[in-house]
Amino acid sequence: MQWSDTGYVVALRRHGESALIAELLTREHGRHLGLVRGGQSPKLRAILQTGNEVAALWRGRLSAHLGTLACELVRGHAGRFIDDPGRLAALSAAAALVAATLPEREPHPDVFASFTALLDAIDSTEEWPAHYVDWECKLLASLGFGLSLTRCAVTGATTGLAYVSPRSGRAVSRETGRPYHDKLLQLPEFLWRNTSLDAAQITAGLRLTEYFLLHHVLLPQGSGMPAARARLAERFRRVVAAP
Repeated sequence: MQWSDTGYVVALRRHGESALIAELLTREHGRHLGLVRGGQSPKLRAILQTGNEVAALWRGRLSAHLGTLACELVRGHAGRFIDDPGRLAALSAAAALVAATLPEREPHPDVFASFTALLDAIDSTEEWPAHYVDWECKLLASLGFGLSLTRCAVTGATTGLAYVSPRSGRAVSRETGRPYHDKLLQLPEFLWRNTSLDAAQITAGLRLTEYFLLHHVLLPQGSGMPAARARLAERFRRVVAAP
């Protein structure tokens, strides 16, 4: 059996002395693993950088087998962000979340499309942190845990939103949520209306999506938040805490 597809490298691990097992987010085959023979060579390691877009050919005797992957570079992303630690951290965090949350071999064209858009935003705009948080919201929706952040769950108000219910994932207005503020999650303004951005808002946005990713996706699977995602959140927390 064999198939060809376009994919992004989201994870790698060594296999033996010279091979790698690569995880790709593919357009038509979802998150898919395969053995890359000679993958530890300098030439192939340059191609198999996290976030790089590749043309992949998978072969296996049976569809259930690990199979082998042959990859050719379509577009390199990791190298363009090498001198920007923040953008590189966002790329690594997104890839790690894809590897940790998507079921294997289940097509998710919506996640593939949103990941493509995220990489373009990281590459082209100074507001990439907001795009990153929005991407995590889209990932949650793709996994069946969409957040409703534009209207108060209690009153229906579309202004003055300040909180999110940890149970329902729905927004709550400041006035309605004030008596229960210690039990609610903070909703940063940029997620429900156009406003100026700062590190504190991004930190709040990452804290919000982290709660739902952890409690509704990762912990039920017996896993925790990927280290790369934790490092990204810590970068913004340090900026907020700096004098």
